[in-house]
Amino acid sequence: MERKYKHRGYMSNEQEEGRPREQRPQEPRPARMDRMGPKTPRMVGTVLRARCSNCGAVLGAGFDPNGKCPRCQTELHCCKQCVHFDTGARFECTQPIPERIGRKDARNECSFFEFRMTVEKDTSPVATATVTAPVHSPAGPTDARKAFEDLFKK
Repeated sequence: MERKYKHRGYMSNEQEEGRPREQRPQEPRPARMDRMGPKTPRMVGTVLRARCSNCGAVLGAGFDPNGKCPRCQTELHCCKQCVHFDTGARFECTQPIPERIGRKDARNECSFFEFRMTVEKDTSPVATATVTAPVHSPAGPTDARKAFEDLFKK
């Protein structure tokens, strides 16, 4: 059979060219796990977190679900903060409530209320999670100017 292209390696076997193929002795290769150990997964941790439905502020551990949001001062015991709140359901609630609650962001005394907690990726580094906020001392403009001048003194 005549080949279209004559260069070496195109649709040819080593045996066609008259050379026997070299056979290497099969040596047992160590498995990847034996060489480097098991591969550790790099998964981001998750955390159960409560957020305000109005401003999105993270509510700290031990917050009062009957209180108000510390940032925007909206009520936390309202329909928008409930697990059962669903805009596609009848009366916008998945529970059998007798009548529709008019304002979904106003405080109510619903017996089905459960605060909505979301599972989020924990992207904050461990070191910064334990650091508290720095205490700011009242500093005047002269302190900043003095610090700037001290930087470039000879």
